[in-house]
Amino acid sequence: MIESTVVQDRAAGAIMGAWIGDALALGPHWYYDLAELRRDYGEWITTYTDPKPGRYHSGRKAGQLSQAGIILKLMMHSLVEQGEYNEADFCRRMDEDLFPFIDGTPMNGPGGYTSQSIREAWRRRVEQQLPWGRTAGHADDTEAIERTLAIAVRYAFQTAELAMAVANNCRLTQIDDTVISMTVAYAAVLGMLVQGHALDSSLSGKLMELVKSGQLPFHAVTFADLQPPRPGDPDPPRAGRFASPDALLTPSYMARAAADPNIVIEPAWKVSIVYGMPCAIYHQLPAAYYLAARFRSDFESAVLHAVNGGGQNQARAILTGALVGAQVGLSRIPQRFLEGLEDAEMLQRLALELASQMRD
Repeated sequence: MIESTVVQDRAAGAIMGAWIGDALALGPHWYYDLAELRRDYGEWITTYTDPKPGRYHSGRKAGQLSQAGIILKLMMHSLVEQGEYNEADFCRRMDEDLFPFIDGTPMNGPGGYTSQSIREAWRRRVEQQLPWGRTAGHADDTEAIERTLAIAVRYAFQTAELAMAVANNCRLTQIDDTVISMTVAYAAVLGMLVQGHALDSSLSGKLMELVKSGQLPFHAVTFADLQPPRPGDPDPPRAGRFASPDALLTPSYMARAAADPNIVIEPAWKVSIVYGMPCAIYHQLPAAYYLAARFRSDFESAVLHAVNGGGQNQARAILTGALVGAQVGLSRIPQRFLEGLEDAEMLQRLALELASQMRD
């Protein structure tokens, strides 16, 4: 078991950061017209808000979770009660606690909206009666990250186990290898932050060392410091199934951009315009990495810039909240975000129990 209270604080901070990000974006979710967003919620969203009638999550209340947060809660209960990632147990919970309450349409189900990848999995599992393992679709969103981030925290000090469990769980709903590789990369980054590493220009180099040691299943296509091979050098050994390590290199590029005085994104919420407002994972991850690096010690600024950027701000806030929560720890998340979150005491207990089960 991991005994350090500092490490456990970071682990719990990552989980609570994700839930807080999810709930903060519940009201202003998916406004691609920023003028409309400002008209409905003012110039700067600072706290939990009700969704407007007729919009996503209509009927939910300020401080409640969306379906992404509810699925993360299912994952957390499974991890805590099983003491490890148990795929059969997680799938059982999806079968019993989620799928009976959705119908394959978007504007339905717990949380008020069901994502594309969950709808596709529901159709294969419920309508077509296919077994888990044949339920994945081609959605290119971050839906799998939003639940597997809990696996990343649980296995933060067991990188090979983290990569395998995250990849396997991702494949339940998402089949595209690029999406899976980017999901595993995010999980590896989050695990490193829980360990205490900084989201800075050196982090990707540390991740590449894990590739070379065989702990991360990516192919090292270049040699030391990304230098080309010399004539006669053998092909670098293939460490795993993912053909390119580029998803592991992205975080440090974003950290460099955040630290470079000649690269100006002001105000920071405009990162959503720079990298794109849509749902796709290749829009979401660069923005989340940028905000988490720029505001590594300021949880409030990170999540609020994620929310105020519009578009798929819920995924952006979940991913950013987890990354910054892991850096500041639960103890440094502003109390008002905990007080306004529905069932916050129960969620904190879950987060702290998971943190207590981590192993080195």
